[in-house]
Amino acid sequence: MTDAVATPTIDQALVNSISKALPNAILGQWAESTAPGLLVSPVELLSVLAHLRDAEQYDLLSSLTCVDYLNYGGKQRAEVDERFDVVYHIYSTSKGGTHIKLHVRVAESEDGEFIVPSATSIYPGANLQEREVYDLFGIKFDGHPNLRRVLMWEGFEGHPMRKDWKEAYFDEESKPFKSRHPAKGYEFHEDALPWGRNTTYPAEWDPETWEAPITYVPISQAPPPVPDEDDLNGHVETANGVHINGAKNNGIHAHANLANGTNGTKITLEPDDLELDTQSLVVNLGPHHPSTHGVFRMLTRIQGETILALEPDMGYLHRNHEKIGERNTWLMNMPYTDRLDYINSMSNNLGLAIAVEKLADIEVPERANYIRIIMAELTRVVNHLWSIGFILNDLGALQTPAMFAIEEREMILDLFEEVSGARLMCNYLRFGGVVRDLPPGWLKKAKYVVDTRLPYVLDELDNMLSGNEIVRVRGRGVGYLSAEDLIALSVTGPLLRAAGVPYDIRKAEPYCIYDRFEFDIPTLPNSDIYDRYYIRLLESRESLKILRQALRDIPGGEVKGPPAYASATLEQGFGEIMGGKGGYNFRPPEGEVYARIEAPKGELGYFLVSDNKANAYRYHVRAPSFINLNALGPMSVGYKIADAVVILGAIDIVLGEVDR
Repeated sequence: MTDAVATPTIDQALVNSISKALPNAILGQWAESTAPGLLVSPVELLSVLAHLRDAEQYDLLSSLTCVDYLNYGGKQRAEVDERFDVVYHIYSTSKGGTHIKLHVRVAESEDGEFIVPSATSIYPGANLQEREVYDLFGIKFDGHPNLRRVLMWEGFEGHPMRKDWKEAYFDEESKPFKSRHPAKGYEFHEDALPWGRNTTYPAEWDPETWEAPITYVPISQAPPPVPDEDDLNGHVETANGVHINGAKNNGIHAHANLANGTNGTKITLEPDDLELDTQSLVVNLGPHHPSTHGVFRMLTRIQGETILALEPDMGYLHRNHEKIGERNTWLMNMPYTDRLDYINSMSNNLGLAIAVEKLADIEVPERANYIRIIMAELTRVVNHLWSIGFILNDLGALQTPAMFAIEEREMILDLFEEVSGARLMCNYLRFGGVVRDLPPGWLKKAKYVVDTRLPYVLDELDNMLSGNEIVRVRGRGVGYLSAEDLIALSVTGPLLRAAGVPYDIRKAEPYCIYDRFEFDIPTLPNSDIYDRYYIRLLESRESLKILRQALRDIPGGEVKGPPAYASATLEQGFGEIMGGKGGYNFRPPEGEVYARIEAPKGELGYFLVSDNKANAYRYHVRAPSFINLNALGPMSVGYKIADAVVILGAIDIVLGEVDR
């Protein structure tokens, strides 16, 4: 059985370093009993962030979110006037280990606004996360280069993650709703609404006359200037932030210069490239286009076929997963995580389970931990097979490589279905364990898949694809972004390791029982499409190493342990299963926690706040598919419009996780 979770502490040497450099920056500490963090003065925030990055090597801004304490029922907030806290979790990719957490309390200004300095000048990866906080909470980030809504439409009324925002079909603050459970004969509140009244609009809003407000001038809508002959070896900077430099090299090349906080993009042009009198065009890829892997839009400015600028546009699939998560009981959220990255439901379950177990100090039985590792690594292989198949689809090799990869994925889904009853939405993990033990014969089937089927298909994919001329020509040197820029943009997972950075949470901050297994962290040096394809093959082989060890060493028998809160209903439990018997509801102690795992697409994190109630007070998902899109524009500038499709595919997103 795993050890109980130890009470975390703040690195006092780090605190002393900040205090010495910035004596007035730290105002105190917060959540000392569960996940201690530093309260930082808003005035000193950027100085603290710069000190952490430059002096302490905390180079990865992992998570940035907000908490609205308007209705907080805990005791710790009793004497605090500020309503909102903006919360930062920052890691070091070179040192590994745990994070430093910062809380910034946001006071209301005289005109009723809540403003905090933008972190984008220090950590460009704050871009999409600050836009999300602005969209859902209404916090304005002073100095953000493109502060606008990111998940909701610009005319949306209010900020839906605020505690005083109510949807049109609002029933109660938390589930189970008294009008529905356990009573019978009730009427659904939604059914009582007139058709078309299931949303709210601003006062006097008229769809016939409404126009989207111009809240910014995007780089993709401002035509770049044409430099004079005298400027070809000089420097031109446009009003929209595009830097154009003369050069003598062949072709057009672009690279992002983001590691030090600048958001511009450098483009070098030959004199011959400026001879034709041409105009740049804005091309929309998506939101209804197969190349965008779902309802997702790439707003692209092109000169000929060369990309001058590209902006991701998302939110078409947004259903406010986090608002639902704060209405639900803790256990109710488990099946909702299946619907984030629906390719990887077992990993999504694991991240939430670890976070709640950390918050509530729940132990996990030995056998359950082995089962979790097996499911997580099978999921990683599922994801990477799917990703490789569709990268080839995006390159133009329609269906054949994808079908070859997906056939083996189906073998793994057979195993998932046998143990959980579902192929995609598995809903298999519980707090403290898993919902049921492995059925008879399951381990034998799993060993066959791991020892025989999967090594063969990975070798075949390698043999057929890796030396293919089209894969090499379209992948080598395309979509390049340096390791420093990727880290600055908060990119994690295979994209980072394909740039030569050996950062993997299973090694940097081990969870479950990963520290018992022998496996390597493969890296590749080129940070292009080809390496992003090949790193997934290498990682799948390392997953097979872990699976062989886990299937060999898993302890036998049905394990009994402390409560896993695994009951399906109020009336009936599952008996003595993995993690034992449990109830439908429980109340974690007051506090907060951030837990993360190395999901197949990158860092998947859950930030939870409890006020000792049966529902999460704050439930936030740090979604790798969403945050990795910070890099899409910088990766694409300077390459061809056809390359953008493959660059997006090699990032490997799922829109259920992007939009949540």
